Amino acid sequence: MDNFVNRKPFVAGQFYEKNPFLLAKQVDKFIVKDTNKVNATAVISPHAGFIYSGSVAGAVYSNINIPNTFILIGPNHTGLGSPLSVFSKGIWETPLHNFEVDESITSSLLSSCNHFISDVNAHIYEHSIEVQLPFIAFFSKEVKIAPICVMRASLSQCKEIGEAIAKVIKTQKKKIVLVASSDMSHYVDEETARDLDNYAIREILKINPEGLYNVVSQKYISMCGVLPVIITLYAALSLGAINSTLIKYTTSAEVSGDYKHVVGYAGILIN
Repeated sequence: MDNFVNRKPFVAGQFYEKNPFLLAKQVDKFIVKDTNKVNATAVISPHAGFIYSGSVAGAVYSNINIPNTFILIGPNHTGLGSPLSVFSKGIWETPLHNFEVDESITSSLLSSCNHFISDVNAHIYEHSIEVQLPFIAFFSKEVKIAPICVMRASLSQCKEIGEAIAKVIKTQKKKIVLVASSDMSHYVDEETARDLDNYAIREILKINPEGLYNVVSQKYISMCGVLPVIITLYAALSLGAINSTLIKYTTSAEVSGDYKHVVGYAGILIN
């Protein structure tokens, strides 16, 4: 039996404000007011420090109706844990709210596909999912989460995983939205980042997981969450998604003023 784990925030005070009052103010300035919210199947959201990518993440969550549960899929930056790690039981603490893991979803995921392994080690020091939570908490204190951390997977495995996730979602009466956590190009100049990211974004907007895999490989695009995004695209296709929208794109240069070494951030809705 999996143990109940209380995950503490790991990057509070680094990627975002640790003080609840200051964090609420920080998130609020990135929220877009008076949007026409849509029922999303999936979203792509970045995971850098809020000063850099908060405006993109804020725009993403501002444009969707908040579901009962988010299935959050992030890349593994630490190298810890299993290749495909599900945080199956417990609480994720944040300064704004403590999120309950949706055990009905995580248990279904674990039984749906043998690639999934219940493993908290990949999640404890990983920031890519954690930084989504303050934005979600701004809109809802009722929502549950199902966190998945991806270290490695082949394209065929991504397809199998994505379709397994879709099958789980189809069996649920509750509203579920997928979140793929990813930044775009890393540490190239501004012009190169925008050029390369445009190739990747074009494939995401076509909901074309194979196309994204190929263009990222062929053009050496340093998109850290490419596997979570590919898995999410396969799931979205299986769920019947046909529309996609680029909500916002920016780079770190907008804040840092350094145009020689930038990171790109894209926020995308799929429905």
